[in-house]
Amino acid sequence: MRALARQLGQVCALAAKTSPGRLAVYCLLTLTTGALPVVVAWLTKLVLDGVVGSAPLIILVWLGLGLAVAGVLARVTPQLIQFLRSELERQVALLATDRLFVALEGFVGLARFEDPHFLDRLRLAQQASMRTVQQAVDGMLGVGRAVITVGGFAASLWVISPVMTAVVLASGAPGLLAQVALSRRKAHMLWKIEPAQRREFFYAELLSSVNAAKEVRLFGIGGFLRTRMRTERRKANEGKRVTERTEVVVQGGLGLLTALVSGGGLLWAVIAARAGTLSVGDIAVFTAAAVGVQGALASLAGEVAGTHQALLTFEHYAAVIAAAPDLPVVAAPHALPALRDGIELRDVWFRYSDDHPWILRGVNLFIPRGNSLALVGLNGAGKSTLVKLLCRFYDPVEGEIRWDGVDIREVDPAELRRRIGAVFQDYMHYDLTAAENIALGDLGALQDRPRLEAAARKAGIHQKLSELPHGYDTMLSRMFFTESDKDDPESGVVLSGGQQQRLALARAIVRDRCDLMILDEPAAGLDAEAEHEIHASLGAHRAGKTSLLISHRLGAVRDADHIVVLAGGAVAEQGDHATLLAAGGGYARLFTLQAAGYQADEPILASGR
Repeated sequence: MRALARQLGQVCALAAKTSPGRLAVYCLLTLTTGALPVVVAWLTKLVLDGVVGSAPLIILVWLGLGLAVAGVLARVTPQLIQFLRSELERQVALLATDRLFVALEGFVGLARFEDPHFLDRLRLAQQASMRTVQQAVDGMLGVGRAVITVGGFAASLWVISPVMTAVVLASGAPGLLAQVALSRRKAHMLWKIEPAQRREFFYAELLSSVNAAKEVRLFGIGGFLRTRMRTERRKANEGKRVTERTEVVVQGGLGLLTALVSGGGLLWAVIAARAGTLSVGDIAVFTAAAVGVQGALASLAGEVAGTHQALLTFEHYAAVIAAAPDLPVVAAPHALPALRDGIELRDVWFRYSDDHPWILRGVNLFIPRGNSLALVGLNGAGKSTLVKLLCRFYDPVEGEIRWDGVDIREVDPAELRRRIGAVFQDYMHYDLTAAENIALGDLGALQDRPRLEAAARKAGIHQKLSELPHGYDTMLSRMFFTESDKDDPESGVVLSGGQQQRLALARAIVRDRCDLMILDEPAAGLDAEAEHEIHASLGAHRAGKTSLLISHRLGAVRDADHIVVLAGGAVAEQGDHATLLAAGGGYARLFTLQAAGYQADEPILASGR
């Protein structure tokens, strides 16, 4: 209950933050509608008793006017309430969603985004940010409205018969308890089926995504993926079906109980009227009150259950918002000095969890300022993991990484990353304009077209971008279009894989004010000529700058100032190209093997015939 109360407070704070005045009017009108049925019932009683008792005309006229006003309010108020509700829902959803993504942005590393349980919670949190806050507010107001209605009608019934009042109120208690139990059961069900729903969404994305469309059609796997999607939907449907079946049985029993109480109460009222203990107006009030109390109690139970379920769903939102940092951040970070000496890895060990094998095993490495260091090794040697540690997406399990002697765990992660430029092996392509795709590397360059073009030239993509329908302002996507292209959405362009890689390279190059440049397979998707051109351009760009180059193609790293060979997560060899070749170790073997592929008279694959 304490957790629900805390979440209730958070919901109210979110709603009040958006538009306190509009929220106050919405609350007032909603609660007022709870009193209208009681007012109408009593005015009806007074009119009927006045007509039967020959009351003065002026009194009947005023009572009639009161009924008319109540009728107008009953017709107009719901429309105004719906308008205010829609406005509040939009504003609250905007604020709640923004806060959710601010919290996500605050996660320093990547571990949370690789945790299936967190991803399930995140999806529910996103749903909660869009609807649940308003649902909880509506539920609370619905509870208040139902309480007002029940209180008014219960007081009316008490005047007529205290015993019948107790019977009617008691009949509502089982409904209230049952609805709360059903809401808890439903919230548990939604959490339980969320993995299946997320997998269903994954398969649906594959079937509808242009990224997967080629392989889906070439390999003919559409039916396979569709079967998987249906299987996950069936799992989710079965969970919903069990809950809804229980709900039908419970609601049916509650409806039968309500009908029996209402029928018995009406029979008692008829007998009492025949005996002369109730007037015509009393019968009207009793009928309206009995039905009204039953309806309001059912509504109260439904609103309590709905609010309870909304708060249980909101728990996922609150958990994401309040999640502890995934990596520790010091309260008073050290200033990150300009790189003058270099970056050092001291006895660095790393694995992704206690259940995973070690990826790095006691790595000692120094990247001198102004030098280029190349990192080579077989797949799985730990090269990309080392890059993640340098960017502080993860922290070493043991050991430390020092930037001019300062442990990078002691500095502001955002400041560290501002000092690093990178092209990752799994680079991103954004459905934005060409200029925006490059400027994402340094948003300060967004309005600096010469700087964007200079980066594109170094990446060898300037000519292609200049020839696009709108040049650098061309949308690089077929999924969206710019406002200026809404009449001709076909003007969007999709670049080839190699061109997208050059674009990612330009995005890293535009970040030319950084201290460290990381290039993780920067030319892996390019042809031999383009690869040579890119490495020549990067060599000129990196001259005199601190850089880390990762490549499986050893010809691309031979000009590096220092080459480090990783094997089994540890440094196996290091030195310059000539030294490593002379040593005749693993580097020399790999280099000779790759060189033989270009020098052999017969195709390498011929030996496999």
